[in-house]
Amino acid sequence: MEGAGVSATPESLDFAGAAALLNERDFSTVRQLIADYAGIKLSTQKRNMVYNRLLRRLRARGVDSFGDYLQLVQRDGSDEREAFVNALTTNLTAFFREPHHFELLLARAQERASSRGAPLRCWSSACSTGEEAWSIAMVLREANCAGEVLGTDIDTDVLNTAQSAVYRLERTATLPPERLRRHFLRGTGANDGLVSIRPELRSMARFAQLNLQSPAWPALERFDVIFCRNVVIYFDREFQKQLLNRLAGLLVPGGLLMVGHSESFPAAHPGFRSCGRTAYERLGG
Repeated sequence: MEGAGVSATPESLDFAGAAALLNERDFSTVRQLIADYAGIKLSTQKRNMVYNRLLRRLRARGVDSFGDYLQLVQRDGSDEREAFVNALTTNLTAFFREPHHFELLLARAQERASSRGAPLRCWSSACSTGEEAWSIAMVLREANCAGEVLGTDIDTDVLNTAQSAVYRLERTATLPPERLRRHFLRGTGANDGLVSIRPELRSMARFAQLNLQSPAWPALERFDVIFCRNVVIYFDREFQKQLLNRLAGLLVPGGLLMVGHSESFPAAHPGFRSCGRTAYERLGG
């Protein structure tokens, strides 16, 4: 999930004039609601981002003010609550982002393939539009390693994209031509400019909604590798500790935990040891 005070542009004011401005009370309510619903701790510097993203929702629902919109979000059984969470979730991602993690994954996958062990189970716990999960699947396939990939996210909109496995061609611009040919199909005709993940990879991955801050997760088998990158920075320290304990419980001994480039929260946990840049190995017999 990725301004200072609100600076209303002429384009933004053409909707509902001054009534659409995000005042301090409504911004405080937004911060509380997104913390309650998704565990996201928005800083006061995010006001401009909140304004721009929620203004689109006001337009979509035909609501004239942020106050009225927030009442709609809080109404029992509201169908707007999910859209509110989706709007405030930043989904910055890319294929093979932070490539050092995929180098570690490749080594682990090659080791598993050579031993002909059980399929390597991997979890992309904040998968966004799916590029991370599909990158994991590509590595497993390139290593000839049997594997299973679970991708989860709180945002249902991005999960739909991940599940569809269809992307604009420019999203793959950083991939080597051989990798692009091996793992993607190019669209033609009406689908020109699009690429889709090949069926061989699609069969390796599944996607589901999961809120990492939910007190109860669905039953999950233990994983060999967990990617939990660039999401924990939005949680407070106490929840980071709780989440780390839960992730530790879901990793097999020797399993790998990959975190974001600015995150080091597993470093002090007795159940992990550093094994690379922002990568940690689960200790235990």
